[in-house]
Amino acid sequence: MSQSTLLKKLRSLFSGRMVVRVRHVRRKSMPTGTLGAYKKHKETAREFVHGKLKEQNAHYALSFNKVAIRNQRTRWGSCSKKGNLNFHYRIIELPDSLADYVIVHELCHLAEFNHSKKFWALVAQTVPDWRARRKALRRYALHRKRSGLGKLLPTNTMV
Repeated sequence: MSQSTLLKKLRSLFSGRMVVRVRHVRRKSMPTGTLGAYKKHKETAREFVHGKLKEQNAHYALSFNKVAIRNQRTRWGSCSKKGNLNFHYRIIELPDSLADYVIVHELCHLAEFNHSKKFWALVAQTVPDWRARRKALRRYALHRKRSGLGKLLPTNTMV
């Protein structure tokens, strides 16, 4: 039975008024890597992030507290109200332009802890094409293959 035929029968049963409930299937958050891979790349990522922070913060001159390298499930970076910056260890696998965007984005949260027009104006000072980079970053997924740490791929090319 085709979908349209089924819908017609359902409509006739409910006299023109039909409520269809569709179960929302959540996307499972994919594991982002093994503990071994995290430990192996954590210090490299730390050096990378500190270098980028120094480079980008030359423009902003913002002060921050701790910089943590984490194995978060869904975030490339985050900023706390205490001024701590957190970055995913796999930021080193992103193209440089996207890594710069993530760093600048979190740095700007130190001045504007929201996504207001003022915040985006701050980001635009060093990343004028932030919209394109933000869109490009959404295509990258934090995932791994069953046999260990997989390559970081744009989601439209995942194998």
